[in-house]
Amino acid sequence: MEIIEPRTVWIGEEKAPVTIVMYGDYESEACARAQEVIDQVLKQQGTAVRFQFRHFPLTRIHQFAHKAAEAAVAAVQEGKFWEMHHLLFANRKRLGSISLKSYAIEAGVKDKNFIPKLVDSVYGWTVRADLLEGVDKGVRDVPAIFINDQLYSGKITLPSLTKAIQELIPVKRKRA
Repeated sequence: MEIIEPRTVWIGEEKAPVTIVMYGDYESEACARAQEVIDQVLKQQGTAVRFQFRHFPLTRIHQFAHKAAEAAVAAVQEGKFWEMHHLLFANRKRLGSISLKSYAIEAGVKDKNFIPKLVDSVYGWTVRADLLEGVDKGVRDVPAIFINDQLYSGKITLPSLTKAIQELIPVKRKRA
């Protein structure tokens, strides 16, 4: 069985001049807030920005984060990642297996083996690959945001992110 990896899933235009990648954890309050800001940025910036979420579950403090990430990868397999992604953040206080199954159904995931695959950690290595890639890029905590492959160190607020993005968008010069 070939697994479609989260690294292939983007929201936004392929030719967008600005890419945002967030490494995050579905149980993290700060990540949920960062996602809300990014959703606003995506609405505001239109075709100038594309976004990708990568999994970085902080398993020492969040016992359900890894399985939630696996559930999101399961949703990727049916093209339902963003639906599942937003449901997981919206329900970050309730991420047990039974809850994950109901979010999957709500997101439109049809796989009858959803729970057995979670139990067997079918997508565990896929989540781990994101985590290790994040570690290689210097991610230590979440949310970690990269704008055009550079770690963003500013505040994760709409004005701050917008300013950082605007600095990267080429200005169209008027012809004289």
